[in-house]
This record gives sequence, C-alpha cells and structure tokens, in this order.
Amino acid sequence: MNYYLFIISFLIVSFSAFGQHKKAYTIFTPDGIETHYNELKENVENSDILLFGEQHNSAISHWLQFELTKDLIQTRTVKLGAEMFERDNQEPLNKFLSDQINQKGLDTLARLWSNYKTDYAPLVKLAKENNIEFIATNIPRRYANMVFRNGFEALDSISAEEKGYIAPLPINFDPELPTYQNILTMMGEHGTPELVKAQAIKDATMAYSILENRVEDELFIHYNGAYHSDFYEGILWYLKLTEPDLEYKTISTVTQKDISYLEEEHQGKADFIIVVNENVTTTY
Repeated sequence: MNYYLFIISFLIVSFSAFGQHKKAYTIFTPDGIETHYNELKENVENSDILLFGEQHNSAISHWLQFELTKDLIQTRTVKLGAEMFERDNQEPLNKFLSDQINQKGLDTLARLWSNYKTDYAPLVKLAKENNIEFIATNIPRRYANMVFRNGFEALDSISAEEKGYIAPLPINFDPELPTYQNILTMMGEHGTPELVKAQAIKDATMAYSILENRVEDELFIHYNGAYHSDFYEGILWYLKLTEPDLEYKTISTVTQKDISYLEEEHQGKADFIIVVNENVTTTY
C-alpha cells in the first residue's frame, strides 16, 4: 500500500511541477480558441499552399517554421519558397542547393538578409539535405523601390528581361483592402499611396512566383512576413485572383504580454495564430 501511495504522491507532484512550467508561445484558432501543434500540422498538411507569416526577428517563429517543415516533408511532397530571396537570386540559390557553390559563394552572389545565418539558413539546409526545391519569390528590391518613389508607372521603362522578375504588368490593385489602408494609418505622415503600391507589387510578385512554380499534388510552403498574408489579404488575395479553388492555409505570428488568450486585434488574422511571449529573446 505504501508503494502505491508513493507513486500517487509522485504523480501529483510531477503534474503540479509540469503545470508551473512557463510557456514561450500558445497557438490559437482565428476566434481565439487555444489549440496545439499537432492540430495545426494535421490541418495544414493536406493544403495546396501554406503561407507561414512570421515576425522576422522571432526565434519561436523560425523554430516552428523549421519543425513544421521537417514534419510535413515526412508525409507530403513539398516545395519551399520565401520572401527573403529575390527572384533574380534564384540561380545562386539553385547552385548552392546542388552543391555547385558553397556558403561563401552564396553569400557573395545572393543578397542575403542580415539574419540569414540564424533564421533562414536552417530551412535552406533542410531543403538541400532532402533534395527539395527552394524558390526565390520576392521582387528585386530595386524595382519595389522604383514603385515606392514613382508608382507603378516607373516600371514601364525597364527592359523585358527585368520585367521577368516581376508579376506580369499591369497588376491588379485594390487600394481599399483594409491591410493596405492600415499601412497609411500606421505610417502616419510617411504613408503614401506609392508605399502601398510598393507593398502590393511585392504581394503580387510573391503570389505569381508561388503559382508559377507550384505542382499539382504538391504542398508549397511559403515563408513571409505576417503582414503579407494577415487577414487573408496580401499574397493570398493575389493567389485567389488566379486560383480561387486551391486549398489555402495561413499562419500568423504575433507577440503579447499575456499568451493565455488571443487579443481582439489579432483575432481573424489567419487560420492559426502563434502568440509569442513578448519577453522571448529575439534574433536581432
């Protein structure tokens, strides 16, 4: 009897200690119902396109991107793509993936983000080790800057070869989309119609890149800043213009002081919202 009492006491103490563990993040559904990683994975694995919206400096976001991708490649044929690589850098990225150049060569030939080594190199390495294609989806920044300064008309003067790095022109553009309108509000006096157009040309180009490279019965996982797909707009709005019948899933990442619930401003942002404790160390 004393043995069983000991076991019961041990289990009570163990469960109590477990309950005291602090969480770094919580996953919620759009309406604020707490869920868990396995449910997220099972929900997204049968989709055609998954948009994983990150906070660029969130260590939790990058870790979950890696873990989810690693798990999904066990059950699906996948292709990866990312905002963090511009379309004119596809060749050096391909050469790195096929061992034609090393990391130093990629550093030299591609415009890598400053946090590439900590945040995106693990995903590229995972693709390389598993012979998975990795697509550079974003518009080269020089063309986005042209739009920021002078609107879509600025792209009329570039060559046909250069236009090949951009979604076919003219792009559809709805300046009244709430997320685009919110850019003007967030930026205050620095917000301009051209700034919104620069955001739109990025969204349109990433959507075009995804569909251009997507293969039927394959899962395309795309990593992008959360704002590019929050509230089912941005990239997803452009995807649905061309392919409305595909199965899309979205993930967003936010930070909160209290991660036990989903704040109202974040509700409805995506199919799954990862709420990261604001005290978690960032990567930059």
